[in-house]
Amino acid sequence: MIRKLIFLAPLVLTLSWGEELKVISDNFKGDQQKGISIFTGNVKVTKGMDELNATKVTIYTDKDRKPVKYFAEGDVSFYIVTEMKERYKGKSQTAIYLPDESEYHFYKKVDLIRLDDFRRVKGDKVVVNTIQGNASAESANNEPVVMTFTLQDQKPKAKSTAK
Repeated sequence: MIRKLIFLAPLVLTLSWGEELKVISDNFKGDQQKGISIFTGNVKVTKGMDELNATKVTIYTDKDRKPVKYFAEGDVSFYIVTEMKERYKGKSQTAIYLPDESEYHFYKKVDLIRLDDFRRVKGDKVVVNTIQGNASAESANNEPVVMTFTLQDQKPKAKSTAK
């Protein structure tokens, strides 16, 4: 199937800070009256340095055609950069992006890595706020949230003086 690049006025927006929203997918279906655009098949959404990939992405817009919610499902992968220049990458089964709150909500089998210091979080719900740079994680079904840190030794090891 030939991938289609969708250039539709309601969806390719220049945001207030000059970033373009671009959506590439195999298929598109939209209802301008309801403010819903559905992209399926190899969906790739980019805005600035952020990238979201999924099997299906539904974008909800307000009456001014401004995106208010992105709902991604099916083998979601992502790369995001916060206002504080922290870089994250990961995967999940479902993701919701709320642009007015600058928050990503990732659900089901979430594996999130902060690339700057290689902190890794695995859980069933992870929320990242891109302005404040904070994150939270929750588990489901009595399974633990797992967080892995990469630690570096602060002190050099003393040399042995024994002969």
